[in-house]
Amino acid sequence: MNRKARIYTLIGLIILVLSWEAHVIMPAQAGEENYIADESIRLRILANSNSAVDQQVKQDIRDEVNAHITELVEVFDDVEHAREVINENIDGLNHIVESKLAEVGSNNSFNISLQKTNFPTKLYGSRVYPAGEYEAVLIEIGDGQGDNWWCVLFPPLCFLDFNNGDAVAHEAEEKEEAVEKEEQEQEEIEEDDEDEVKVSFFIVDVFTSLWDRITG
Repeated sequence: MNRKARIYTLIGLIILVLSWEAHVIMPAQAGEENYIADESIRLRILANSNSAVDQQVKQDIRDEVNAHITELVEVFDDVEHAREVINENIDGLNHIVESKLAEVGSNNSFNISLQKTNFPTKLYGSRVYPAGEYEAVLIEIGDGQGDNWWCVLFPPLCFLDFNNGDAVAHEAEEKEEAVEKEEQEQEEIEEDDEDEVKVSFFIVDVFTSLWDRITG
């Protein structure tokens, strides 16, 4: 084999190796960029006060509103449709809150709006929700001075405001499962990395062997 043929063969092998590396790396990067935190609609409920009655009313409203909206939006995969449906059902949310207040004989006023609302930084599993203004269904009951609770309505991912509020049903179990899942995913990533290193070394060995044959 002449010198020019050897050079072309070497270039071809290098391109082959680089193509394989790109094929492995690009899907992983795509997965990391797959989630956009801004494309969400949250629910925030401000209780009238921290009295037992006001906090219970907040929990009852939370459960009813969350279940109602989740049923409406879980079939959608884009925030525009979810926003439209929520706006169309504000009257239904008013009815839910009014009924829950009436059940305990409360004469507190309330206000429901879909608007930009301030939120603190929160971590849920491997996802970080930075502090800032986010679109949310905001329910203010009475003076709105009690502990608050919030969750992500769309995509459906409700969880506790860890500084204030009360846990939803089975939340402790769900959080534990989320932690276990995250640890398992991390182990799988580490195993994949080891496999990639092994395959990379294998390719290097093959490449070296072929080069020795070409130049030998």
